[in-house]
Amino acid sequence: MHDDVIVAEASRRADRSHAVSLPALVLQVLDEAGIESASVGGLAVSIGPGSFTGLRVGLAFAKGLAWAGRVPLAPVPTLEALAWVAEAAPGSRVCAAIDARKGEIYAALFTIGPTGAPVRETPDRAWNAHDLAARLPDGTIVVGDADVEYGDVLGVRAHLRPGATHPPRGGVVARLGAARLRLGGHQPLDALEPVYVRPADATLPERPLR
Repeated sequence: MHDDVIVAEASRRADRSHAVSLPALVLQVLDEAGIESASVGGLAVSIGPGSFTGLRVGLAFAKGLAWAGRVPLAPVPTLEALAWVAEAAPGSRVCAAIDARKGEIYAALFTIGPTGAPVRETPDRAWNAHDLAARLPDGTIVVGDADVEYGDVLGVRAHLRPGATHPPRGGVVARLGAARLRLGGHQPLDALEPVYVRPADATLPERPLR
């Protein structure tokens, strides 16, 4: 982004390790924008919830860029950024929902304000699909990839805007991140951790008491 305008944006479905594909994609965007990496004044990163591995790789890469370039890094809630791509009218209810695996969905509810900005109603949470469907008011717009596995459950009372047609956008993360940076919303790099919502699958064993 430059002067609040998205000058370049790209996405790619990863067909190999995020650690391999992400740096190349960032270089592609910088090249298309005609911007040298040394000219970057701030960074934004989607902080979660989401894939544990994807969040760790993305945040580690963003931290490395921020540290090397000595620029601030703003964390952006993943579900909030997703709610922006729903293309919902003011007054609409939006549920940003992504597949959390293990029969669960990461989701949060928003109301679209007069300016088109999503206003959060609930914190991020991991839901059972049937519990989430029962919680949604009639006519809620559901955006995200949760429809792939749970569309038949969520679509009973809601309008689905699937991830295939309304995918997450780096430009939205950039815009939200830029707004946070203007308000001083960056954090020390060593304090930034992914927002997992639920405990990680792999944890270190506790040390035995002596």
